[in-house]
Amino acid sequence: MIEVEDLSFEKLMVENNSGGVCQMGGGGVIREWKDIPMELLLRIASLVDDRTVIVASGVCSGWRDAISWGLTHLSLSWCKRNMNNLVLSLAPKFMKLQVLTLRQDLPQLEDNGVETIANHCHELQDLDLSKSFKLTDRSLYALAHGCPNLTKLNISGCSAFSDGAVANLAERCRNLRVLNLCGCVRAATDKALKAIGYYCNRMQTVNLGWCDKVGDEGVMSLAYGCPDLRALDLCGCVLITDESVIALANNCPHLRSLGLYFCQHITDRAMYSLAQSRVKNKHEMWASMKKHRYEDEGLMNLNISQCTALTPPAVQAVCEAFPALHTCPERHSLIISGCLNLTSVHCACSVQAHRARVLHPAH
Repeated sequence: MIEVEDLSFEKLMVENNSGGVCQMGGGGVIREWKDIPMELLLRIASLVDDRTVIVASGVCSGWRDAISWGLTHLSLSWCKRNMNNLVLSLAPKFMKLQVLTLRQDLPQLEDNGVETIANHCHELQDLDLSKSFKLTDRSLYALAHGCPNLTKLNISGCSAFSDGAVANLAERCRNLRVLNLCGCVRAATDKALKAIGYYCNRMQTVNLGWCDKVGDEGVMSLAYGCPDLRALDLCGCVLITDESVIALANNCPHLRSLGLYFCQHITDRAMYSLAQSRVKNKHEMWASMKKHRYEDEGLMNLNISQCTALTPPAVQAVCEAFPALHTCPERHSLIISGCLNLTSVHCACSVQAHRARVLHPAH
């Protein structure tokens, strides 16, 4: 959205006493809606909600053209019915869109709507299609050809997509950095992850929650191909084993968040590999400490709930290796619910608080 910092209603428009005619600060006169300068119109559009912007684009051809060229962010998630028709109408007008949110409570969006987006919005970078249950592979193939600049894509819950369509998308949209495949059980397979690891080397965040066809081969492809990976959600990926975690520990030094909920094949070996990765390269660690706080590096969130094969010594080693992992209620970032044998695991600040209570009991 174009921002004009030095514009204001008081500065640009002063109401004239001559029957609704408005005079601008520079001497120009606004007699009709179409006379409003583009800069002022876009400033107004930046202050109102998306529904109002859409209404404004229909006032006259001048307003439509101005908004079409200036609008870069749009959300239609407020639309509870006929979203597909709205997309068919708006996409050809708003060709400069960079961020488009089409999240739905009930499925409305259809393939022809996404195809229209792909045919007109070639500058699109961030697209949210979550819960679009009606969409098929046609939509992903259209996006792969029409929106090569995508960096963020949310297709969580789109259960009809196939792994072949995701692999094709990865090959053509190589700038992807954030990809949400949560619940895409047909799309998120080792085949798709191999393609992502091979083509999308800048990937930083991947959500594979409850994709039960994902195995070690796919996760290892991500680890080897995406060294800048920051967050990976593998919750419910019941096939993965220690090999996946070891590959991540050894190849993804920037990993900050890892979800392993209900990955019951994970054992102590995986935990020790994470702990050891922390001190694998002492020179890099000390160089980083000079620039940042020590606890700002490494894992900051780890979910190992229901990983019942883990033992306290291994998890404690991870907790001690990564100071940003906390078991205390105030900063709960090491999640171990459902693991009754891990109740003895505590973060450093939790231990310090306990010592303080012992040394200085309340009177």
